Parts: sequence; structure tokens; C-alpha cells
Amino acid sequence: MSREEVPSLEEFVDGVEKRNPGQPEFIQSVKEVAHSVLDFIKENPKYHEHQILERMAEPDRVLSFRVCWIDDEGHVRVNRGYRIQNNNAIGPYKGGIRFHPSVNQSILKFLAFEQTLKNALTGLPMGGGKGGSNFNPKGKSNAEVMRFCQSFMTELYRHIGEDTDVPAGDIGVGGREIGYMFGQYKRITNRYVGVLTGKGMEYGGSPIRTEATGYGAVYFMQDMLTHVGKTPEGRIALVSGSGNVAQHAVEKLLQLGAKPVTMSDSSGFIYDKAGITQEKLDFVKDLKNNRRGRIEEYATKFGAEFHGNSARPWSVPGELAVPCATQNEINADDARTMLGNGVIAVSEGANMPTELDAVHLFQEARIMFAPGKAANAGGVGVSGLEMSQNSARITWKEEELQKLLRDIMQSIHDRCVKYGSSGSDKYVDYVKGANIGGFVKVADAMIAQGVV
Repeated sequence: MSREEVPSLEEFVDGVEKRNPGQPEFIQSVKEVAHSVLDFIKENPKYHEHQILERMAEPDRVLSFRVCWIDDEGHVRVNRGYRIQNNNAIGPYKGGIRFHPSVNQSILKFLAFEQTLKNALTGLPMGGGKGGSNFNPKGKSNAEVMRFCQSFMTELYRHIGEDTDVPAGDIGVGGREIGYMFGQYKRITNRYVGVLTGKGMEYGGSPIRTEATGYGAVYFMQDMLTHVGKTPEGRIALVSGSGNVAQHAVEKLLQLGAKPVTMSDSSGFIYDKAGITQEKLDFVKDLKNNRRGRIEEYATKFGAEFHGNSARPWSVPGELAVPCATQNEINADDARTMLGNGVIAVSEGANMPTELDAVHLFQEARIMFAPGKAANAGGVGVSGLEMSQNSARITWKEEELQKLLRDIMQSIHDRCVKYGSSGSDKYVDYVKGANIGGFVKVADAMIAQGVV
């Protein structure tokens, strides 16, 4: 194949695999984007001439470092920390920090690659990055979490900045962890700047940041339904997860008149045929945010079904699905079951929760399927607004931010429709629309800035 020819999907993915052996999550995410974008590149050869997709699939830099800390028994512990700075063509690197035993370079490279396109879709000036550690905050005391976060930031601080790279929270990193890291950054640098988002309201945080990802995923679901003349009202909704994103997805579904009936954690899922009400959701919030308990307690308290052994809720009949737990939680068999049970729309609250084979089944069935880079962009959208507020030394009112979040999600939906529509009917390939919509914005900026 000559340099003038656009590679086939197999040729492109084969090259990525050779450069990134043993990184299945990263390869999966690149393949999913390439599947949509390569035909577009053939129609617009300037992007191939500048090798844009090849450059986007190679992070600007991959940082890996040792994190040493001392536990409450005085033992020295060692973890590994990472920061992946994928692309800053349209703004400072922006993306969360994840603390979880599963964290490795492959997962963070996939997340940083996805984040690049997701941030572009918001319309805000943010590049893509991601970071984290294989540290597990579960079962650790506040003092142990603080010492780890301080050690983590002692290395990370030299690579980030309010105009360079602005991390946020992710799985295992909430307000507590952000606070400890921000305090250490301030201590080391003697600067009080918006270097992290997801901060507490007392020191530069933004209203609705905690709600934004879950609310945004449901707003996107609402926009998809509206596009075909439907509403969420009265429809049974399946939600996975029980953390921040899932909680607020359930909350917004309730506000829009839907009937959420499932939530889950790593032990299994609950199925409440009567529906999860706001009162029951408040119990989940206390259970997960304060007591750090297991979702089985919900079933015991409210008489719901509990399915253990790490079971997932995709066997339950329903029309709407909002996966909010983790990557690759819906496989092809799950997708077939969901389609057989009447699911008409899926909006990803988590990052890449649907395996590629399952995505293709949803696309073949022509149901509404919103990939995470579009549907869960509300969180980073509000993070971008927090950056603006920090730069201006102001805090916007909650009502204003709610409207801005709604506008961001609407504009993302409109961009997906622009690039994902397929002829005279109303069917939209949201995967194609999101991938091409994000790609074009980043690619045009990269071309404008030369080969760097």
C-alpha cells in the first residue's frame, strides 16, 4: 500500500496493534472510531495527507511513575501512577483521574483517546487526557487516602497546570480525593489556580458538577427520542451502576417521567418492579456516598429482587437502557436479549460500556444508540465551565449552569445528527455521527497547526 492510499480498517488496526501490543481496550476504542472515520477520510483526502488519524492514535506523551506511601500500620506501599496526554490541538489536556485496581496503560490510553473526541464534541476548548493509578481507595482510611493522594500529586504536579493539563475525578476519585490532591498541588507550587476540576464549592468548584454526567446522558436520551417523535415518559428504564453517574441518571429519568427499575454494583443488581422512586434513590445515595455499602441492602430494605454473582441487569425487560458502570459491560448476548425484550434506545453513561459486537447489533437493528463520547460528555462539559469560572474568579448560578449543560447536550446531539444521518428516514447512526463530528474539529485544528 502506498502512502497515497487510505488504509483499510484491517490494515489500520493491524498497525495500531503492532505499536501497542497487549493493549486490548485501547485497540478496541481506536478500531471503533476508525470503523466510522476511514470512509470519511477517503472522501476528504486532506486528512489522510496529514496522517491525522494515525497521529491522533499516538498519544502526545505517556507518563508513568512510582507512587510510594505509608499505610496506617506504618508499612511502605507502592503503586503505579499514570497520565496520558493524548491531544491538545483544541485546548489544554482535560480528563479524569481514576483510582482502581484495574487501571493500566491500555485502559487509560483508551480513555484519553475517547476523551479527545468527547471534549471536541462539547464545543469547548479542551484537549484529551486521562490518568490514574492501580491504587484502590476502598477499605482505606481517610488518612491513607490523603497520604496516597499527596504522594501521587508530588509527581503529577510537574506535568499539569491550568493552561497545560487540567485533571478531574473519575472512578475512585471523588470530592475527597480531589481535595487532597488540590491541597498538595497548592502546597508544592504556592499557587491557587484551577488546576483540577470537580473541586468542592468552598474552594472553586462549580454547581451541578456531580449531577452533570448522569443528567447529560439522560438529556441525550431525551433528544434521541424527541428526534423520532417519542418521549421518555412512562417507559421502563434499565440503569447499571450505583455510583455518581447512575444515581443522577436515575434522578433525571424520574424527573422526565420514566420508570427506572434496576441499579447495580460489582456484587450484582437489584430489580425493583415497582420502580425506583426518589425516596428509594435517596437511600442509594446514602448507602453508596456515605456508608459505602452494597446494593443488596436496597433489596433487603424495599423487597426488591437481588441477582448476585456480579450479574448485570440487561436481562430485565425495558425500553430504555443507560449503562453507567464500567467498560465492556454489555456483550453481544446481552444486546440480543435487550433487543428481544424491547429496548429502543441506549445512552451510554459510562465510557465504552458496550463491546464492539454488541454495538454492531444495535446498529443493525437500527435502534437509537448513543456512544459514551457523546452521551456522557455532560460531565466534562461542566468541568470546562468550571475552568472558565476559575479563570474569571467567579461562580455562576446553578440555574445558569443547568441551562448551559442542556445547551451543550443539545448541540452534541445536533452535531451527531449532522454527521450520522442516513438519507430520507429519521434514523441516525450516532456512533458515526459522534466519531466524525469529534474527529473533524480536532483534525482541522491539527492541520492548521502544522506537523507537531
